[in-house]
Amino acid sequence: MRTAHGVVETPVFMPVGTYGTVKTMTPEELESLGASIILANAYHLYLRPGVEVIAALGGLHRFMHWPGPILTDSGGYQIFSLAPLRTISDEGVVFRSHLNGDQHFLTPEAVVSLQEAMGVDILICLDECPPHPAPEAQVRRAADLTWKWARRSLAARVRPDAALFAVVQGGMSPDLRREQAQAFRELPFQGFAIGGLSVGEDKETTYAMVEVTAPELPEDKPRYLMGVGTPEDLVEGVARGVDMFDCVLPTRNARNGTAFTGSGRVVIKNAAYGRDPEPLESGCGCYACRHYSRAYLRHLFLAREILAYRLLTLHNLYYYINLMAGMRQAVAVGRFAAFRREFYQKRRNGGNTRG
Repeated sequence: MRTAHGVVETPVFMPVGTYGTVKTMTPEELESLGASIILANAYHLYLRPGVEVIAALGGLHRFMHWPGPILTDSGGYQIFSLAPLRTISDEGVVFRSHLNGDQHFLTPEAVVSLQEAMGVDILICLDECPPHPAPEAQVRRAADLTWKWARRSLAARVRPDAALFAVVQGGMSPDLRREQAQAFRELPFQGFAIGGLSVGEDKETTYAMVEVTAPELPEDKPRYLMGVGTPEDLVEGVARGVDMFDCVLPTRNARNGTAFTGSGRVVIKNAAYGRDPEPLESGCGCYACRHYSRAYLRHLFLAREILAYRLLTLHNLYYYINLMAGMRQAVAVGRFAAFRREFYQKRRNGGNTRG
């Protein structure tokens, strides 16, 4: 993917910087890990500090000191997650701020304008994500509204240098997802997001919905699976044709004391690590694994030292970014099927690493 702020090789994982920061990490640290693109959230930045502040200070890249590409989510997921605070109509969404109760009105056009004003590289159309489970009529209405809003978003674009991605909805209906993907691919979007998943359904259903949606989207444009992101999800997503991922799991789990490794998860607070001299993952090249033992990380975490959250986050992002690099290489040389088998074999052999 070529953007105004650099080239992104796919498949790629985007660290989540909801408020214009990836929690506990500096931009320089993200670069050193190999991160090429990050995600921020237009809804949250609109509420705080305000898009006008970001624009006045040179745009989001300059504001947060990140030189690479940025994708901003529209806030469609917040329409779902903050359902008690909002009212949806064909025109847009009226909602009360979760911060202070102030009332706001967002339209598809306004959301495009907000994202363009921040100077980001990839914009996401406003969409409606239905809950799961939901009646068929509600899922259909959400898909129809998402379609109407996407067309209005296209018409509202002003900046030709920023890519606009549509969001495919359709709940857990294979037919509705195929139908919407087929309709979207006829429109001049620069990429397509697969939304409305990981909202309570089982993994088999998640993967099945990706499997029916991705083949209906153009092969020469990015396919982005929104908010789905265990290591297994990344591998299974790539196997089904997904190019882009984001998820809070590597950063949130780090703050909860869980590290991701090739052999499984390490829950660092467990007593088994109290005298363990080994790194989080043997052979890992991240800063945390090169310098610190599991015993020390456990001590920091139990003492609630900020360094514990930083080191665990650094390790988790390193693991995710290198997992994607391994998949890119495997795809390039035609051995992704072998990579996938080896990924699961290592997990079976390693168990949960006493975690």
